Amino acid sequence: MSQNDGGRRWGRELAARARRLAWSARDRAARRPAHGELDEVCANPHANQDDVTGARDPDFLALGLGGTNMMAMLWTVAMGRRAVGVDIRSCPSLGVHWNIREEFYHHLGVIDELMLERYGEEGVPKRGDGQVFRLAESLYRPDWPAGPVAADDVVTGFLGSMGLETRIAGTIHHTEFIDDRWKDGRPNRVVTELDAPVPPTTVDPAQLNTGMYDVLDGPSTLQARAADVLILLRRYLEAIEEMDLAGGTDQPRVRVFSSHRVVSAPRPRGLRRRRSGESPGFGTASDGRTSVAIERIRELDYGGGFRRVRAPGTGVIDLGVPEVFMVAQGFDSSDAARLGFTQHDVLVDHEDGRGPVVAQADYLAGLLDVLVDGRLRRRIASAFDNEGTEYWVRQIAVGHEGDPAVGWVLVQVPDFKTFDPVLAGIVPSGTDRESAEFVAGYHHLLREFYLEQAGHILEIPKEELQGVMMTYGPKLFSVVERVGDDALVTPNGVVGGDSFGNGHFMTSGGAMTGAIGHGSRLRRYWTARDAGASPARAIRELADGIKADTEDWLRFSAQEFSQAAPINFGADRIERISAASGKDPRTRAAAIDATHRHRHSLIPLDSSDWRRPVMYPGRRYAYPLPPLATSHPAARRAS
Repeated sequence: MSQNDGGRRWGRELAARARRLAWSARDRAARRPAHGELDEVCANPHANQDDVTGARDPDFLALGLGGTNMMAMLWTVAMGRRAVGVDIRSCPSLGVHWNIREEFYHHLGVIDELMLERYGEEGVPKRGDGQVFRLAESLYRPDWPAGPVAADDVVTGFLGSMGLETRIAGTIHHTEFIDDRWKDGRPNRVVTELDAPVPPTTVDPAQLNTGMYDVLDGPSTLQARAADVLILLRRYLEAIEEMDLAGGTDQPRVRVFSSHRVVSAPRPRGLRRRRSGESPGFGTASDGRTSVAIERIRELDYGGGFRRVRAPGTGVIDLGVPEVFMVAQGFDSSDAARLGFTQHDVLVDHEDGRGPVVAQADYLAGLLDVLVDGRLRRRIASAFDNEGTEYWVRQIAVGHEGDPAVGWVLVQVPDFKTFDPVLAGIVPSGTDRESAEFVAGYHHLLREFYLEQAGHILEIPKEELQGVMMTYGPKLFSVVERVGDDALVTPNGVVGGDSFGNGHFMTSGGAMTGAIGHGSRLRRYWTARDAGASPARAIRELADGIKADTEDWLRFSAQEFSQAAPINFGADRIERISAASGKDPRTRAAAIDATHRHRHSLIPLDSSDWRRPVMYPGRRYAYPLPPLATSHPAARRAS
């Protein structure tokens, strides 16, 4: 065959292939259904539109609906004003357990009384069974039992209709402190069991004026799942909104916009950074005050993280200019930053010759199906690096009265510990840190360390805990104290809660500071306004009060980063513990910073992990905890 014949044959094959492709394309087009054939349901352009009745120009606007801002809203309504709340989540989901001070119960009780006094029984929310919805008794009532109960079980009246009235908070029957620090070069254990705190029997309004430091230093009296406490507050606010809207008023006392946020727009690439306050969601009125606009959002689990976008078919909701608003959205608030708010690190002097250093610590958290019951147990222990330098680590075990599925154990990670699978010999040097082998080795080391330390505080052997169900964790998180200089960010706006400053989380100091401290500052704000104070003067006092409360929290929690004395035990109890251990409570521990950076560089901390539970199947340990041994764990191993 000549070269020309070969060329002609190749040309004919190419032409035939082109015709086949063309026919295939026409065939696919012929088979493709017309628009709408696959799904005859069309989107309703009004489905996501919000009812904005009474939302504009509220007396108080809460940006973020955690404990701080929901308490602020409740005080605002109880004082006869209108409150609007905005939150990115549809419902509270914080899974940790809170140790609750008695004062919180009294705050709820006074709100109940003010609501009834101002609006009468017909103007306050009802439970699903028709009974008056009382916040204080839903949290705690002496003649109602505790147990594995959710807030909605109480609010809906489901339990009441069956004659099973139950409260969401449990009481603390056991308060214990284990001092496992070595003494004279040998393992040593001192166990101090303290008297159980006496829970309140009636609401006492005098408890509302206690200073924040004294509140935090007093004993925890109740324990409850954080989400249940927050759901209790949210349902009460939603019930007020529902009854007012149903009554046809154009000025409802409460509006709640869940799954909403202040209008946000990403910064275009290559352009300069926006100046403070430049945001599509925050504007400036003619008198200099800040206006706020919000948008409905959809949250997506996308690309390994949570992403939020404006809900399809929705627009901007103009909330106008509130008299006062508070940003309280957690420790890293983008809205606060957009308003020009900044924080700085809090420093602690460990008296080890390095001078003041950043107050920071790393912890592992886990939820075990272990009957810790109504117990608050603390432990401090010695840990030694390869050179024999002693460090102190802290642990806490928190349960819930009558609930065998609540065994929260938090374990501090020694500064020198890295969880590096290469250094541990689990994977060879040079293993890619993003490989499955490296990550698996890292998580194996985390879990092994966590179970060992959890076993020490629970008195349950590590080998037995490996077979117990763990519904969350162990997850690594970092505590780094930061605080702002001034809570006032605009003429009518303040920053509160963890968004203003965060101390140590032990014994729920942040939750109590926000709910009892910052939240109740709105009561003082409206009291000052009723007495004739100008908005400018009242908000200045509000901002100063927020700062004072946070400074009390920081001062209170400073010892948790270096000293042995446990916080939230009170001065008298600390003296008893120190006398029993024979150690000066002012003695400081060693600390380093370099390993923190190495540990964090292995697998970066991700705050969204708190919403990604990973379950380890196993059995439920529903027995009472074993009695605390008198010997140190290291001494038991040696024998």
